[in-house]
Amino acid sequence: MTPTILILLSGLGLLLVGVGLLGTLLGVRATLAGFSNIDIGLIMAGYYAGYIVGTLSVPRMIRNVGHIRAFAAFAAVGASASLAFGLIIHPWVWLVLRILSGLCVVGLYMVVESWLNEQSAGPARGRIFSFYMMSTLVALGAGQLLLLAGDTTQLTLFALAAILISLGVVPVVITRVHEPRIEQEVSAKFTELLRASPLGFIGALSAGLVNGAFWGMTPVFGQRLALEEGQIAMLMSATILGGALLQWPIGHLSDRLDRRVVLTVTSLATATVAAVTALIVIRGYPGLIGSAFLHGGLMFSLYGISVAYAYDHLEQGQVLEATRGLLLIYGVGALSGPLLAGIAMDLFGPVGLPVVSATTATILALFGLYRMSRRAATPVAEQTEFVPLVRTSPVVLEMHPDVDPAPEFDLPEQR
Repeated sequence: MTPTILILLSGLGLLLVGVGLLGTLLGVRATLAGFSNIDIGLIMAGYYAGYIVGTLSVPRMIRNVGHIRAFAAFAAVGASASLAFGLIIHPWVWLVLRILSGLCVVGLYMVVESWLNEQSAGPARGRIFSFYMMSTLVALGAGQLLLLAGDTTQLTLFALAAILISLGVVPVVITRVHEPRIEQEVSAKFTELLRASPLGFIGALSAGLVNGAFWGMTPVFGQRLALEEGQIAMLMSATILGGALLQWPIGHLSDRLDRRVVLTVTSLATATVAAVTALIVIRGYPGLIGSAFLHGGLMFSLYGISVAYAYDHLEQGQVLEATRGLLLIYGVGALSGPLLAGIAMDLFGPVGLPVVSATTATILALFGLYRMSRRAATPVAEQTEFVPLVRTSPVVLEMHPDVDPAPEFDLPEQR
């Protein structure tokens, strides 16, 4: 962990505190402004639309103008969008701004992650990758607590998010690092990936849907339950903390057992906790924060287990493009999550959010059971090692310990 890496992570961490604050603030402020659940779901889905567009287009932009110029441009637009949210309260304006935010955030991720790739090598690469994943969650979780730093009906918190995004640029741009190259365009052969690992494919899609619904609609869920802003911040933070703490034990369990069984059981547990949350909402029982902690630990584990399972059926040189494809599939699911949750909350009230999570996780569990009847288990000794994953950008995947530095790009047929 070199000083350069720590400086890069500190800059991105500061920036992500602002991003975490903004995401929750938008849900709370949109509800106060009287936006419908469907409008809010569409706005929150706009972030993932921008993320997907950025994933496909940003590498070329960075190559054309260079890392530092690109980073400054993305940060400037992202900070400006944060202020504009507070200045213009209108759903269609917010949708455009949210798409811009998603594109800028994935661009910022790509620049920092390409520098991290340049700084990491050998056995340390996997440790840096894991530390980066966890620090990302911690920064996003810390942003939730800043919801208490000002009045959500005023411009103050939007300005605070913009300040944090702007200040996060400083450690990065003053770091003396050679600009690396992003050589490969992001591409994905979804049909080949689906044939290689159907359960990994559906698992990544389902994980994206559940996580997208959480990030996009949980603040709205809290507002509809008449929770105070401090309670909403605690609800978000508890879920993120659960994801940070419980991924490791669940993941290590999947290294020692048939990974399909662990994914299926984790999906069923996710569905059960979501159903309990729905019961808490309906009956007014206590325990919402505790259920959020458990839900976060289970929900955030689904993507990492799905990716690790897909790796079990790929050759070493095929991992990088396959993982990029799974990340895009996750993004498609995350795009759908807020939309489905918004519709469900319009139909059923706040309970619609845990209903969407429970339904999605149940479908994934049933598909896992089906796949166990169609394919022999991979011997535990041949399984790859679980690594906790958070959705950032495809560039970080080059640091993944299972990635070959010189990958081939053809996926295998199903065995």
